[in-house]
Amino acid sequence: MENSTNQYPTSAPAQVQSHQPGDQEKMHPEPEIIKSTHKGSDKLKDKVAVISGGDSGIGRSVAVLFAREGADIAILYLEEDQDAEITKQLVEREGQHCLLLKGDISDPDVAKLDIDKVLQHYGKINILVNNAGVQYQQKEIESISNEQLEKTFKTNIFPMFYLTKEAIPYMEEGDSIINTTSITSYQGHDELIDYASTKGAITTFTRSLSNNLMKQKKGIRVNGVAPGPIWTPLIPSSFDAETVKEFGKDTPMGRMGQPSEVAPAYLFLASDDASYITGQVIHVNGGQIVNG
Repeated sequence: MENSTNQYPTSAPAQVQSHQPGDQEKMHPEPEIIKSTHKGSDKLKDKVAVISGGDSGIGRSVAVLFAREGADIAILYLEEDQDAEITKQLVEREGQHCLLLKGDISDPDVAKLDIDKVLQHYGKINILVNNAGVQYQQKEIESISNEQLEKTFKTNIFPMFYLTKEAIPYMEEGDSIINTTSITSYQGHDELIDYASTKGAITTFTRSLSNNLMKQKKGIRVNGVAPGPIWTPLIPSSFDAETVKEFGKDTPMGRMGQPSEVAPAYLFLASDDASYITGQVIHVNGGQIVNG
C-alpha cells in the first residue's frame, strides 16, 4: 500500500487476530508500506541488508524502502509465509533481490545458519536490522506466566545477541546495525510489563554495543529506532478489540502511525547521512516527549 494523498486514518476498527506475530493481509485497513512520494537516490546502492521480522509491518516497510534505495535484502521470519512472499515480491518490484529465511531465531543455531545462508547467497552483510518481537497484553503482573516471560525475552532480545555476534565478523567500517526498541523503553507500559522490559534491554544493548565497537575500532555504527503506536500486525494480534479501536489516539498527533512513517528513520541510520551518529535512538511516536 502506497499513500498518495498524505492523509492517514486516525484509528482502526475494533479487530483481533488470534496468533502472533499476526498476518498483515488480515488487517483493515492495511498498513501503508511506503510513501509514493519517496524517490530512490541510491543511498544504499550495492548494500546487503538483513532484516529480522522483515515479512510485515515495520520490517516490510524497511525492506521495501531499502530496496528502493538500491539494497539487496535478506528477510528472517518465523512462519508467516504469505506475508513473506508478498514482501519478497515488493522488494523484487524495486529491482532488487530478496532472500527469505524461515525459522525461529530465538534458537542460536537457527540464527547462525541464517547468517551463514546470507553470506553464501550474497557474500557480504552491510546492514543488520534487529526487528523481530512479540508482546502480550496482561492487566497485572501476576498474569504473566513464567512461560510468557521467557518467550518474550527469548524472542525480543536474545536473537539480537545471536545475529549480531554472527554478523559482526563479516561487517566492515561504515556498516550499520539498527535495533528496534520502543517508546515503552522510556515510558514503560502498565499492560506490557515484560515487553517494555525487553525494550529497555534493547536500548541499553544499543548503547553498550556502540561503545564496544567504537573502542574495538571496527567502525560499525549501532543505533536504534523507538516507534510509538504504529499500525502493524502485532497490534490486532496482541491487544483486545477495544484497545485496538483506541490505538494511537492518545498521542499529540491524535492518531496511530504507519510503518511508512517509521522506515525512513532506519534508512537515515543505515546510510552515510548518519556517518557521525552511533549509540543513539530516533523516536518516531507522534509527538510524545520522552527526553531519552
